[in-house]
Amino acid sequence: MEEPVPGQDDSISLDTAVFVFSLFDTGALLFLLVYYVITLSDLECDYLNAQQCCYRLNIWVIPKMAAHFILSIVFLLTGHYYLFLASLPLAVFILREYIKVPKGNFGVYDPTEIHRMGQLKNHMRDAVIGLAYYLIFFFIYLYCLLTHLLRSNPVPKPDLSDDTGF
Repeated sequence: MEEPVPGQDDSISLDTAVFVFSLFDTGALLFLLVYYVITLSDLECDYLNAQQCCYRLNIWVIPKMAAHFILSIVFLLTGHYYLFLASLPLAVFILREYIKVPKGNFGVYDPTEIHRMGQLKNHMRDAVIGLAYYLIFFFIYLYCLLTHLLRSNPVPKPDLSDDTGF
């Protein structure tokens, strides 16, 4: 059995937890936006009717907003200001999309208006842009996690002073 090395802490650091959380959060948002793209393309190809499509997508609008805003707040509270600033444009876009829903609509995705004025194309474009954003930031968060783990050096180097060479 190995004895603990003095001065080595076995707990997970705050930055490690933040980056692991950001990877899981961004991964979930990636899957959600892939679902959005598939559902909107099913509507475009007439595999779904507008009411089914909009109902399926409107269920996930609030969880998508919450996941992005929680991630942004975590970055702000833990001092990752550059990552927080990088998440602000999409947060503003998501909030603006939710706020500008006209009164009387069922939600961001309205079955009576989705085929009018190219809204289907706009929703598809927005989903693909969000997908690209989260895909890029998934790899940025992965890079941040790996560089943090390498800098913190959690594995002690072996003591080779008594090595006889056999």
